[in-house]
Amino acid sequence: MSLVAIVGRPNVGKSTLFNRLVGMRQAIVDGTAGTTRDRHYGRSDWDGREFSVIDTGGYTVGSDDIFEDEIRRQVMLAIDEADVILFMVEVSTGVTDLDMMMADILRRTTKKVILVVNKVDNYDQQYGAMEFYSLGLGEPITICAMSGSGTGEMMDAIIEALPEDTKAEEFEDLPRITIVGRPNVGKSSMTNALLGDDRNIVTPIAGTTRDSIHTRYNKYGMDFYLVDTAGMRKKGKVTEDLEFYSVMRSIRAIENSDVCILMLDAKQGIESQDINIFNLIVRNKKGCVVVVNKWDLIEKESNTMKEWREFLEKKFAPFSDLPIIFTSVINKQRILEVMQQAIRVYNSRCRRIATSEFNEYILPIIEETPPPSTKGKYIRIKYAMQLPSPTPAFAFFVNLPQYIKEPYRRFLENKIRSHWDFSGVPMQIYFRQK
Repeated sequence: MSLVAIVGRPNVGKSTLFNRLVGMRQAIVDGTAGTTRDRHYGRSDWDGREFSVIDTGGYTVGSDDIFEDEIRRQVMLAIDEADVILFMVEVSTGVTDLDMMMADILRRTTKKVILVVNKVDNYDQQYGAMEFYSLGLGEPITICAMSGSGTGEMMDAIIEALPEDTKAEEFEDLPRITIVGRPNVGKSSMTNALLGDDRNIVTPIAGTTRDSIHTRYNKYGMDFYLVDTAGMRKKGKVTEDLEFYSVMRSIRAIENSDVCILMLDAKQGIESQDINIFNLIVRNKKGCVVVVNKWDLIEKESNTMKEWREFLEKKFAPFSDLPIIFTSVINKQRILEVMQQAIRVYNSRCRRIATSEFNEYILPIIEETPPPSTKGKYIRIKYAMQLPSPTPAFAFFVNLPQYIKEPYRRFLENKIRSHWDFSGVPMQIYFRQK
């Protein structure tokens, strides 16, 4: 699929245009310069042609801020990746030194560059847009990203500039694997290590990643979407509006995923926020793989890993049937195993058991260990089946479902898990009147 990159200096309206093109509020928009940091991908279509859009951070020079140096590198990567570049400026400030600098870079590229003048709200401002001819990038297209005026003409220009061999690819059926956790546990480093390039910005500063970054992973016989998310802190610690939006986006990424990789920091151990994120995953019925990162920084004895595993299972109880992997992302230790486990959990989540096979296994167990009688009433389970739901759910048909207690529900769940591989997958068990 062809790529269209939106570039320009900070606060010209790149993320607003990106959101309009993809048809949803995917990128965070805020009045603070430097809000967007990573390359952010989305899909758009016009006149039956489909293409990908990349939103980038604002290009700046001469700042000591670590992020601005990284953002500049990410912008250059986006220019290299793209087939068409939308160079965005804004009419109210006119041509700035940064615009001239950016134009100088873009004039050297062989890619098609479309000059877009934003924030042209009225007819009088059309005249102000003429000064952008001085950038030497051809005729400017005037738009207002906020209201959408002029974007039709811009889309026509994009479609005209796109390479001919653009075909819409359908990735919707691919598994979505989302990396979640507290800030600075190594989520973006994990993504970069898996992809083999610096796709996402990594710094020691908590809160570097703000958006949920989608990337397709197609290596070693595996094919899925990998989603890097912003670190999630406790509500009380979230003070900035931007961070609030980032956390909300991370929660939405969990809701839209199939499997979540919950990353923990071995140095800091498990905290209440880790448990909260885990409960959020389970509540949304998503598959889960627990990854303990920075394992290289831990002093180990012969049973350290076993003790950690037992400790974590207690913390995550009653749902303790989880794959737990100890990694060092910096040393690329066991990172491929993480992905293999995530794919296995995804396949387990999609598993369907035939009703005859299920009853053949479970009914003798129920006969041997029936539900305890309550108030002198004998409880009989007649048959069971897997429900046609997106996640594993089983219905047991009983004469008195109201008398079956939680321990027996867990007993049945453990028996199902011991026979079929549902490790890392939350399971629902229902008792229905028959």
